[in-house]
Amino acid sequence: MLLPLVQLDNVNVIAGGRTLLSKIDLTVRPGEALRLSGPNGGGKTTLLRLLAGEIAPVSGTRVYRLGGELQRSAVQARRRLSLVGPDAEAFYLTREWVQTVRDVLLAGFAGETLNLWEATPAALARLDEVVALTGISGFLERDFRMLSHGQRRRVILARALMPAPELLLLDEFTDGLSVQARAELGPVLRQIGQAGTAIVLATHRPEEAPDLDWRTVYVQGGQIVGEIAAQLQQGALPLPAAPATGDLIRLREAEVYRNGHRALGPLTWTWEGGQHWLVTGENGSGKSTLARLIAGEFHPALGGRVERPYLERDLLGERRRSVGLVGAELGIRQRTSRSGHPWLGRDVVASAFTGSEGFTGELSPEQWAQVEQIAERLSVTDLLGREAATLSQGQLRRLLLARAVVHRPRLLLLDEGVDFLDTASRARFLELLPGLARAGTHIMVIAHREGDALAGMTHHLHLDAGRIESVTALG
Repeated sequence: MLLPLVQLDNVNVIAGGRTLLSKIDLTVRPGEALRLSGPNGGGKTTLLRLLAGEIAPVSGTRVYRLGGELQRSAVQARRRLSLVGPDAEAFYLTREWVQTVRDVLLAGFAGETLNLWEATPAALARLDEVVALTGISGFLERDFRMLSHGQRRRVILARALMPAPELLLLDEFTDGLSVQARAELGPVLRQIGQAGTAIVLATHRPEEAPDLDWRTVYVQGGQIVGEIAAQLQQGALPLPAAPATGDLIRLREAEVYRNGHRALGPLTWTWEGGQHWLVTGENGSGKSTLARLIAGEFHPALGGRVERPYLERDLLGERRRSVGLVGAELGIRQRTSRSGHPWLGRDVVASAFTGSEGFTGELSPEQWAQVEQIAERLSVTDLLGREAATLSQGQLRRLLLARAVVHRPRLLLLDEGVDFLDTASRARFLELLPGLARAGTHIMVIAHREGDALAGMTHHLHLDAGRIESVTALG
């Protein structure tokens, strides 16, 4: 039997006075496909970070045999493994300077965050191989920040492959990828696995994992508790029509450009009172840009118009108080404080009332009571006192969903909103939506998966290359 690439024996991880992992025994062997399943906050992401060497055990042993050498330090081992997850995008999305996809990949080859040196012939040769393997030649010269969520996922995978790692760690990798993208990248991962690279995947959607010979372990309460098959359930009643008349949103020849690239439009479309919309399309089709345009984060180019008749005054503050938006970019922006003070889970939720990010204004006792109530309803009370930066993707997403609905918005925009959620958390949130709709909330679901369309949605908008391909009445 091949010696393991990584071996964990009775490992414990503690951070901030909390035990995150306890008594972990795990081996990962060359070419193995290992799948981690379990609830939000159960320890999957922490276990990936432990394997990746980003965090260290306080007791127990972690041994690497990457490159055929026995190593107890993760410093050298990290040159032969790669971790792919939502946080990998954050550095490039939160900087003001342009980083092309080519730069991002070449930096990965050198083991750097930025591409600081002239590329060697070996780096350029590897670049050509990885670009062909992952199918990203079409946006190699694009600014990474201007890509869609799914395109960024593909690029971050390509970056991880640049140093030809022996161990590839994937955190909720399929979330944000369209059906076509998953179909295209599944064979890529199979090819990587067949070439001898070990793959460890943490996921809430085991049915979307590439077709590999997976060994599955279940992680709960910071411990590996065995193998348990996970099943996804929607658990929501059909949406009733929201009580409203007249138009909510009117787009007239609206176009959005990002770094000189047209991301959306020209688009002419109306969201009428009483309608709930499903929006679909491939990665890069403009779905997220549409949501951010409706929410007022983007503005149309000269000649286009966005009208919001449901508002008496279309001002930024009014808009933010009337819209609940959940998406990948928001998750990155809401992780840290912009005021210098600790940014806690309760602050994330409370910021909905002012539409702020990284800080929150003065709230009334009634508003704080609403924060407590929605936290209890969504079972995130234990997260309110935690620092947002310490939370897993699933835990932060649960807080962002609470933030999106605590102020009972007129428009609720869920851009792959239930990604990163375990079955129970997804069901609890979806159970809220019929009540919100009856109270006047109109819902837009942006999704790649047909199963994420909620019963009771009235209309379907399909985008292709930033334009409307079809509009269909549902039901």
